[in-house]
Amino acid sequence: MVSVSNKKMIGSKWIKNSDSDIFTAYLLLAPFLILWLIWFFYPFIQSFLISFQHFDFSQMDQSKFVGLENYTKLLVNNPEFYEAIGHTVIIVLVAVPLQTVFALALAMALNQDISGKGIFRTVYIIPNITSGIAAATVFMVLFRKDMIFTKAFALLGFPNDTWTAKPDIALLFVIILYVWQQVGFYMIIYLAGLQTISRELYEAARVDGANWFQQFKSITVPSLKPVTFLIVSVGTIQAFQIFDQIAAISRYGKLGSPADSTTTLITYFFTHGIRYPDEMGLGCASVIIFLFIVLGITLVQKKLLEEKE
Repeated sequence: MVSVSNKKMIGSKWIKNSDSDIFTAYLLLAPFLILWLIWFFYPFIQSFLISFQHFDFSQMDQSKFVGLENYTKLLVNNPEFYEAIGHTVIIVLVAVPLQTVFALALAMALNQDISGKGIFRTVYIIPNITSGIAAATVFMVLFRKDMIFTKAFALLGFPNDTWTAKPDIALLFVIILYVWQQVGFYMIIYLAGLQTISRELYEAARVDGANWFQQFKSITVPSLKPVTFLIVSVGTIQAFQIFDQIAAISRYGKLGSPADSTTTLITYFFTHGIRYPDEMGLGCASVIIFLFIVLGITLVQKKLLEEKE
């Protein structure tokens, strides 16, 4: 008997896959698998092994196995590491909802029959393809004391001061910059999702007397649930990996400046794994912990998505 895994369906009939089909499938997958092994799997295994060692790039031949010592240093009495986790969580909890809401609002606006919407789509996507360093440099000028943005935010109660020099608002500056750069990308995804919703549903709802909010609540939101979970999942992973913006505002001082108010898990790894090569084991241990945090969040989001469907 031919196994189901070795068959494919045409119409209502199952036919056996030929050896050439299977070979072609593996041939097409081979480049991706090879690159994945080289650029992800092998580095991950190396990092995992180094996380259990005292590893110094300048003296690689003298590395020694230290067991869980690096993990203990991170998780026990290490306020710097927990501060980095706290800042990362704040970025995720603030940036992801903001960029999701703004992206949906912009997508709904551009999904209307308005003139010049193609130009607006281009304008909104430009920040996403702009270098993070370049965008941060411009924003650092706009958020200096007595500049237009600082004066505008001063009306909301924020200090009229250079934001990147104030530890209490520097992280907020990073979040504003990051959201501004990401919104356009997620707007495009939402726009694609909106265009798959049948117009007949809205017409039927209007005939039944539903107002705009009722249509949004009963048609738009449910129809976009898979898109929203995709955006939240990808947005969460990307927010955990924020680095360029922080590196830009810290270029004249310690990474995470001012006063370590913008340190994250990624900057912690960069500091202890790259700038201090004798702490590579500690840096790799932080990356492994970071990986499992992101993996756990991804699995939770996947579980929630399955429950919603």
